[in-house]
Amino acid sequence: MSSTPASSKGRIGVLLVNLGTPDSPQTSDVRRYLNEFLTDARVIDMPAAVRYPLFQGLVVPLRAPKSAKIYQQLWTDRGSPLLYHGLDLKKLVQEKLGKDYLVAFGMRYQKPSIELALQELRDAAVERIIVLPLFPQYAAASTGSVQQKVMDIVSKWWVVPTISFISSFTDDPGFIASFAALGLQEMQKHDYDHVVFSYHGIPERHVLKGSQNGYCKLSSCCNHYNKNNRYCYRAQCYETSRLLAKAMNLAPEQYTVTFQSRLQSRLRDPWLQPYTDEVLKEFPAKGIHNVLAFSPAFVADCLETTIEVGTEFKEMFEQAGGKHWQLVPSLNANPMWVDAVADLVHRN
Repeated sequence: MSSTPASSKGRIGVLLVNLGTPDSPQTSDVRRYLNEFLTDARVIDMPAAVRYPLFQGLVVPLRAPKSAKIYQQLWTDRGSPLLYHGLDLKKLVQEKLGKDYLVAFGMRYQKPSIELALQELRDAAVERIIVLPLFPQYAAASTGSVQQKVMDIVSKWWVVPTISFISSFTDDPGFIASFAALGLQEMQKHDYDHVVFSYHGIPERHVLKGSQNGYCKLSSCCNHYNKNNRYCYRAQCYETSRLLAKAMNLAPEQYTVTFQSRLQSRLRDPWLQPYTDEVLKEFPAKGIHNVLAFSPAFVADCLETTIEVGTEFKEMFEQAGGKHWQLVPSLNANPMWVDAVADLVHRN
């Protein structure tokens, strides 16, 4: 019985992908980023004839200067946190996986691009490619967009290696344990009345469009995570929350699941509810004055975590009469998270 010589085997390519970031916090770069992001048909699922004029002609020009000011608050000496935490993660996961793997990092929007990251793996003649979009819960507008982009790029290659996607890690033990450990560290520093798990929102229609045989009712159907809703973003958010709560010994009445970052002011459709900014304003009247906030839809600090949850929601909470609002830091390149990513790769 013959065997394949070890020397004929190539390395396994690993592509880590996050959403994206402007090249700088200047308005022109923010505008370029928003133009690419908000004209993605999976993000804004409108006909192109409506989407491009509306967002390129109206929404982005109005939003870019305001967003640039917020990005200026976020920017550090190392640049965009989403970028440098991603590069740190790539480096550490590479060290963890060793020489039999080649780890690349790309962004769905702007730089470093998915195309250049894939080219790096192609040039190295990797045996196969494992794509890990760094979004814990699957959504067509995030993970689905990355998957489509990867397939569009490799469809132009003459030789396409075996490619596999890790579509979500909603309930991954390493992911849950890593985030729970960070939360427990914060809980040792302060007494909290309540915990909020705040997820990035998406339009309700996105959930309904992906519903398995009409299973989703945007209600109690998310109380259980099963084969019928395993790719439902809302169901995954609730499952992640239940697992984090269990890992932190929280009873159901000790935490709330909410959704943030909606564009409802521009698009008159309902987004996933309850809305974080509305819920937190009601807490003080209910006797909840000390809140620990998680952003479990993000694995790296970014505008939606550091600024929106960490600063803006804190100000809203205090203005409503709250005393203490604390954001749990994201996973970034935490050693437990590095181990979890390496384990995800090994298992896939």
